[in-house]
Amino acid sequence: MTVAGIAVVVVACNSEETIDECLLRLRRSQAVAAIRVVDNASRDATLDIVQRHALADARVRFIANPDNPGFAAACNQGAATVDAPWLVFVNPDCFVEADALARLRDVAAATGEALLGVDLVDEAGVRDPAARRRDPGFAAMLANPARARLGVPVAAGALQRVEAVSGALMLLPRALFQRLGGFDAGYRLHVEDLDLCRRARLAGAVVACANDVRVVHVGGVSSRRRPWFVEWHKHRGLWRYFRKFEAAGCGLPVRLLVGIAIALHFPWAALRAAIHTGS
Repeated sequence: MTVAGIAVVVVACNSEETIDECLLRLRRSQAVAAIRVVDNASRDATLDIVQRHALADARVRFIANPDNPGFAAACNQGAATVDAPWLVFVNPDCFVEADALARLRDVAAATGEALLGVDLVDEAGVRDPAARRRDPGFAAMLANPARARLGVPVAAGALQRVEAVSGALMLLPRALFQRLGGFDAGYRLHVEDLDLCRRARLAGAVVACANDVRVVHVGGVSSRRRPWFVEWHKHRGLWRYFRKFEAAGCGLPVRLLVGIAIALHFPWAALRAAIHTGS
């Protein structure tokens, strides 16, 4: 392991469609010292694929959870098993180029204490707005529903400071991750990345998107089978985030209105997702 080694943590759950290509690319990536796959009770061939990679490459090890403790908890599990100075969290439907992670690490090292994301695009090259986001402002959303769109436009320059990046792929020093106490395991699925970015900024770290590091993110492969489950935990996460960061500064009427708005939005969002996926 080199001084600048990168440890990659991948959390999988019914990810057989993409996990093979994801791991092949990670194994070919420069500066990767360790790959940890945490499987959250997959019922498809995900674990068989991961085991094959582990047999072929000593850097690949896995944790097979008998149940699903959630994305944040699984990320923390994987991070606890490595000691490389850099951590990268990668979704199993992300496909990296061989130099992408090393370049991202180099940008972070030159920036100071930083949590960085990348320019995420789908298979057609369309940018993911979640790669560059602002914090949710729930009181502001009540006054202006357009504020619910958290994505911010791409700015000129190789490094764009933002309030939050996507948890589909993020890199940070392991020392910073430990200082922050890792992901908040109270989030089951979604919003944990917004939470980590906010806490990183509050701790004095830079949060930014490396605009010149592009990664293909297929997006939502395992979530397509469970739109109601996913939306339930997404909305539960939004409520948790509001209570942690904003509720104390709001009066009781605003707190009630935010809770009602999140509760009413859930069935509409879940139904829309179910129709879109045909579930």
